[in-house]
This record gives sequence, C-alpha cells and structure tokens, in this order.
Amino acid sequence: MLEYQNISQSFSGSPALHEVSLKVFKGKTNVLIGSSGCGKSTMLRLGLGLLFPQNGTVLFNNEPLTIDYAPQARLKMGYVIQSGGLFPHLTARENISLQSSWLKWSVKRIDARISDLIELTRFPLAGLDKYPSELSGGQRQRVSLMRALMPDPELLLLDEALGALDPIIRSDLQNDLKQIFIHLHKTVLMVTHDMGEAAFFGDHIILMREGQIIQDGTLDDLVNRPQDPFVTKFINAQRSQL
Repeated sequence: MLEYQNISQSFSGSPALHEVSLKVFKGKTNVLIGSSGCGKSTMLRLGLGLLFPQNGTVLFNNEPLTIDYAPQARLKMGYVIQSGGLFPHLTARENISLQSSWLKWSVKRIDARISDLIELTRFPLAGLDKYPSELSGGQRQRVSLMRALMPDPELLLLDEALGALDPIIRSDLQNDLKQIFIHLHKTVLMVTHDMGEAAFFGDHIILMREGQIIQDGTLDDLVNRPQDPFVTKFINAQRSQL
C-alpha cells in the first residue's frame, strides 16, 4: 500500500534519512521504532504527503505521492498524533465530523458513522458534545482516533499516539486499539520509541538508527536473528518492557 524507494532527506543541511527503502504491508500493523531523531516521524510525514523527498520516491497504492496527488491520497488516510491535535473550540462531535462535513456528507450519514465509531472505540455518548478541555487524555485520543477513522481510510498513521498518556490509560487504550486494528483489518503505520508497544502491536517492526533502517521483520526476527549489534543492544535496553 505504501512504499519508500531510496529516500534521502535533509533539514538545514543535516541528513535525516539516507537512501531508505521500505514496503508497508497491506492489512498489517507496521511499527517504526528507534531513538529520538532517528527519522521515524519524518518517514510518517513523507507517507502522508506532508513532506516530499529530496531524493527517491514514495508510492501510495503504486502511484507516486507527488504534490498534485497528495491531497487526493490523504482522503484515503487517517492520521493520529501524540497530543490528539483536536481543535479546542470544537466539540468532540464537531472534531470527529470535520472532514466529512467538508466533504458534504449528509447529517444522516455523519450521525450513522459516528454511532458506529463510538461503539467501536467505547467512547461515552455523553462526551460527544463536550469540548476537548472537558475530556480526559484517553478520551481525547479516542476522539482523535474516531476523526481519523471517520472516512474509513485505507491507511491509518499514528505518530506516538499514546506517548503522552499515563500508564493505566495507555494500557487500556492499547488493548482497545489492537482490537480495533484486528476488527477493521486496516493497514497501519505507527511510530513509537517503546519496544514493548512495538512488540504488542507490530506484525512488521522496523528498527531505525540515524536515518537508516537497521533491520525490519517480526519481533522474533529482531530478538533471535539480529542483523546488527545495535538490534540486540536496543532490545536489551528495553528488555523489561517485552
């Protein structure tokens, strides 16, 4: 569904990615993991068409993700960020339906879709007319997830979506998210720095360091068949989370 072909990217002359190639598998949860500054969030922005590569090509559904194609492609993508990215002056319902209202969906269609999503995400019905400041951190992330899922996207992208939550809320949301991914059979590309989270979600784990992919595969591949000493070092540093 999404493919990176020999991508190189720099910011202010500082290299961020070095000839990176990657295939994001359809119907799987693909997890980008690595230390801060390794390039994983840059990969996500390139996949969304929010950033365009200086060298190489990003393909979405086998078509180059160009400046002209990106707006059309984004209609088939959902995006969730760490803070939720909700508009504070809009209610939860208004945040969720923002894109569908812009696309001129009927009120009946919007209400039906929201009804399905609150059941899927276990969001309280009474919370729909509250503003983000009136919701808990976990509820705000559920609203952000519903907004991303509203148009039934082919690809769901999450950038450290659970990183700001306290451990108990984060654990509950992780369990719910995994069930949602399984139920919807979505293609997911998510970014995390937490190996435990990558192990919990990831069908396909991509470990990055300094703008390069060091190894990708299953958790078993990384643990038992490391291709670089850094793989073992990174896993051992987070062993207590596995």
